[in-house]
Amino acid sequence: MSNYTQSTNFATKDALTSGDPLKIVKGTEINTEFVNISVAIATKADLASPTFTGTPTLPTGTIATTQTFGNSSTLLATTAFVQAALAALHPVGSIYINATVATNPATLLGFGTWTTFGAGRVLVSLNSANVLFDTAEETGGSADSTLPTHTHTFSGTTSTIGTHQHEETIGTINLFGTGASYTHGNYGGTGTSAVDLTNGGGSHDHTYSGTTASAGTSGTNANYQPYITVYMWKRTA
Repeated sequence: MSNYTQSTNFATKDALTSGDPLKIVKGTEINTEFVNISVAIATKADLASPTFTGTPTLPTGTIATTQTFGNSSTLLATTAFVQAALAALHPVGSIYINATVATNPATLLGFGTWTTFGAGRVLVSLNSANVLFDTAEETGGSADSTLPTHTHTFSGTTSTIGTHQHEETIGTINLFGTGASYTHGNYGGTGTSAVDLTNGGGSHDHTYSGTTASAGTSGTNANYQPYITVYMWKRTA
């Protein structure tokens, strides 16, 4: 882009005396001025929809470089403004997350100091009502909690019960042949089996004890929530 520079001062010709050859306006002078004007016009940007080449630069201190973040007018924005606006979206303390790119955000975004954050941990929103989550960047939990197989023992005593009998098979007998019925004392039954009926006892307690069957699954990392790994960074400056 060039500016027009006049080659011939036509006004000075008016002061020359008649007959002076320099007083005459020559065609070559006019042609030179026309060429200079044409070149200057051809290398200037149009007012409507201009196409810039090279590296266009706005003057320092113009409104385009000093306007504030959030300005939604039609004013031009410089790269300095765009960078400042981007930085405002990621203030110190912000967390940057990327699912595939491990590059430090300082390189990707062009500003700030960033450090890797929360390695092997999930994020939990602060909850001032719970001492486990009432401070920013508070940590807790375990990646290696064990859920062991286990049993439970039990024992106790029944409440007092009244008079009753207990029955117990005590062996085989053969009184009158197979299939014969018999009654002898406290014994009763049919065929070769015999059942002992205890005498009716008074009120008493029964005690009991035992062990339940095994339950649970032994192993580490058995209590993870569903998760997905990403790259996380925290802006520190």
